[in-house]
Amino acid sequence: MKYFGLLLISLGFLGGALVSVLEVEALDWLPFTIALSIGVVGVVLVRVAERRLVEAEGASGAGIQTVETSLDRLVEHIHRLNAEKESLGVYEVRHRIDELFPDDLLAFVDARESIGHVHGLQAYADVMSHFAAGERYLNRVWTASADGYIDEVHTYLDKCETQFVEAQTQFRSLAA
Repeated sequence: MKYFGLLLISLGFLGGALVSVLEVEALDWLPFTIALSIGVVGVVLVRVAERRLVEAEGASGAGIQTVETSLDRLVEHIHRLNAEKESLGVYEVRHRIDELFPDDLLAFVDARESIGHVHGLQAYADVMSHFAAGERYLNRVWTASADGYIDEVHTYLDKCETQFVEAQTQFRSLAA
């Protein structure tokens, strides 16, 4: 239904554009209104299709549940890694990151849009800004580990932990 709606929007736009340039002096309102109506029907169909998608995701709760589970596991992993940082060698940290984080990062990223569908775009932005910062810091830790910079590994593990915890806090506040 969404694609049919997009087709109607396109046809309405192109039809209205064509009708508006056929006459130099005046606009033939009847064909223009018909083209405009076709476009409006397309917009309505696209919105209905989007709403059904949001309701289906909201009813199943699968996307939100995946976000919550993966975010909880990411915070658990970063707490564990940050607690182990003194006992790990600088070059071991990147291997621990490769063991602990990829599955949950991928699960979160795949389900992240459900935050926007269920809670709105501002909530999505609030959670994602902290998640993205945490992910960047985690990548920085991995690179510093590969390069052998232990001070940078320790610094950015702390920053990563702070960002993932803040993302989790923001997400939990949505449910309240």
